[in-house]
Amino acid sequence: MRTADFDYHLPPELIAQEPPPERDQARLLQLQRNPEAINHGAIRDFPRFLQPGDVIVLNNSKVFPARLRGRNKESGGAFEILLIEENARNDWWVMLRPGRRGSLGTEIILHDTTPRPTSLSARVVEINAEGHRRMVFSAAENIADIAEKIGEAPLPPYIHRKNGSEADDRERYQTVFANARGSVAAPTAGLHFTQELLSNIRRRGVEIAFVTLHVGLGTFAPVKSDLVSEHQMHEERYVVSDATAAAVSAARERGSRIVAVGTTSLRVLESVAAANDGKLAGGSGRTRIFIHPPYRFQIANALLTNFHLPRSTLLMLVSAFAAPGETRGRDLVLRAYTEAIKERYRFFSFGDAMFIQ
Repeated sequence: MRTADFDYHLPPELIAQEPPPERDQARLLQLQRNPEAINHGAIRDFPRFLQPGDVIVLNNSKVFPARLRGRNKESGGAFEILLIEENARNDWWVMLRPGRRGSLGTEIILHDTTPRPTSLSARVVEINAEGHRRMVFSAAENIADIAEKIGEAPLPPYIHRKNGSEADDRERYQTVFANARGSVAAPTAGLHFTQELLSNIRRRGVEIAFVTLHVGLGTFAPVKSDLVSEHQMHEERYVVSDATAAAVSAARERGSRIVAVGTTSLRVLESVAAANDGKLAGGSGRTRIFIHPPYRFQIANALLTNFHLPRSTLLMLVSAFAAPGETRGRDLVLRAYTEAIKERYRFFSFGDAMFIQ
């Protein structure tokens, strides 16, 4: 398949810049695969699509305020530093803006949110083929801990703020069940959940399980190759607990469904299954799994997800899930997207949701 096959036109006003007033006020498009049907509702309706014995799997990775700001120690020029991959304590690969001014040896004085200069600095020590900088931070404390005090929420590039991230974004661009710090982007399907919604799900006899996948910068990376199969997927770290593996395995044995919440949860399940002869086992590792049509899924039976960017790996994954083992899922999903656009659904991270079953 070609990357252009996953293109579509989205009116700019449907790109959600703000979350709904309440987490559980998003709209929900239900895409039924067999027989094919599209229905409309609200995320509050989600529990009624679940059956006793089902297991839903959520990603509990926690977004940390990975966007830092500072100025060149020599020239005073402003920089934005986005932490993307930790090599060692206070040693990170970062995306530096403007990158053309971040040559080897450049030293940046970090600023707090005021913004006033701090006593901390970072120096460029390496540049890779992608243009990312490796920076070493002059801090006694872990820079990831310091970022909690002076950093900003790493909002996606299509969400615009006049003065960078707003204070409320640090709370709202985070799931209510997040507890494992490590993501630079939120697992956005989970943003719709409240504690009340989770309680309603449990009251239906549905088990809630968690995996961890630390979402990296690559989640926003466009597919630049003409052929989908030539795209190189980014690497992300994951953890599956023994308890989650046991819950999913027991559900499969009794014939209950596994409902993945978000593409990140789905990628973890499929990554582990691919390495364990179709079984889910506890453990940790890194994955570069790239799911696109045609792909046969081994674990999940249903998927709750948001609406994704054109030509993105996420849209390709969703298209694969809409028709496992076939290529027609792309047409099915784009028909659903056309319906969502017609009905004025909100798209991307702070947007509405789609449930595929």
